[in-house]
Amino acid sequence: MRKLIQRFNLYVCMAGMFLLLPLMLLTTGDVLGRKFLSKTIPGTFELSEYMLAVFILLGAAYTQQVKGHVGVDFIVNRLSPRIRILCKIITTFLSLFIIAILVWQGWVEGIRERTVSDMLRIPQSPFRLLVAIGGFLLWLELMIDLFDFIKKFKRGEE
Repeated sequence: MRKLIQRFNLYVCMAGMFLLLPLMLLTTGDVLGRKFLSKTIPGTFELSEYMLAVFILLGAAYTQQVKGHVGVDFIVNRLSPRIRILCKIITTFLSLFIIAILVWQGWVEGIRERTVSDMLRIPQSPFRLLVAIGGFLLWLELMIDLFDFIKKFKRGEE
């Protein structure tokens, strides 16, 4: 099950990464058009917001998988290895709780959402639902980490 979740998160992240190039090209085109032609590309700001949201939300779980999230551990590193693992278990459990609320509320808001963007009239509900989807994938990665930390705690490793 672990391999399936991690492989799926990799593919979802890759799908999100494909929006990075159009985001860069759109922003570059808008800046160049503004500078040299005194014209902007209509809807650039909205499209950039949406593409950035997809890119970030679909990449969060994979970032957790490769342990790429920022961590501050200058205090925890001074503790014994067993206490460090216990701290990781507690923080991962709290993270699971917070992400579960995010998934739940993302789903509720995504289902209720009926508005569209101001300029391009893009429906906002898919992007709100993406919060729930990306959050759920992150929750699955955190669950994998929690099980790993519990195993390490039982064995007395770090």
